[in-house]
Amino acid sequence: MTPQIAFHASSRKEDESKAVEPAKGGLFGTGINEWYALPVGLVAAVPLLKFEWLVVNEETQLLAVFCAFCVTFYTQGGDAIYKTLDETAQTILKEHTEAEDKVIEALQQKLKFLQANSNMVNDFEAINKLREEAYVNLNDAGKIKPHHDFKAQVEKMMGMIAQEEQNVAEKAKAALMVEATAAVTSQFDVSKELKKAALDSAIAKIKGTAKPGEDPVQGAFVKFFQDKAAEASKGDDGAEAELQRAALVSKLNSVAKNEGFFFQFDGSGQPKMLA
Repeated sequence: MTPQIAFHASSRKEDESKAVEPAKGGLFGTGINEWYALPVGLVAAVPLLKFEWLVVNEETQLLAVFCAFCVTFYTQGGDAIYKTLDETAQTILKEHTEAEDKVIEALQQKLKFLQANSNMVNDFEAINKLREEAYVNLNDAGKIKPHHDFKAQVEKMMGMIAQEEQNVAEKAKAALMVEATAAVTSQFDVSKELKKAALDSAIAKIKGTAKPGEDPVQGAFVKFFQDKAAEASKGDDGAEAELQRAALVSKLNSVAKNEGFFFQFDGSGQPKMLA
């Protein structure tokens, strides 16, 4: 890993704590008052002009005016210009430093992101391992699931068959009871002896003198059921049971087809596998 180095392109500041030796000032740094320069200049100007060592023409005058302008500009406006340029330099330096700080911060964030993603390979390897284990578990579950589904389908069919048989039995009982009631009622309506016997039996029950097995109404119902059973045993050719079985098979096959069962029933009621 390359070590992180903070770098700024801004100029280095000089040590402001260094002591500055004060200048002597005065005429040419000698400490003599500047006003002495005037008589010295007049004394020097006479021989210079007399012997034409210094020729005063338009160029010399222009030079003198330019020098006077420079001196005046330096002494009167130099400090203001310095402050203006220094403020501009400080502003530029501040903006440059802020821009560098932002770049450094962005690079540090990128470094953190790269360091956080350094374990990405290990994470992907762990994910692939978990995926392989999940596929193995799914394959194992896929082997067991058909057996479980088949068991659930068989249990559902058995429950439907039991419920249908119970419903048929209840309907048959209810119909037989209605028929028995109507038959016994009609017998007592046309027979005065049965009416008298039923009345005597009721009075005996009230008095507590009734004997077991002497109830004519109960006897009439028992006889009706016995006759009905004998009649059914003689005339039962299995047609009604065949119709009931066909209706039940049709109902079961409809449910098996709609729910995608692995089997269906043939005409005889035997289950047949579809796959």
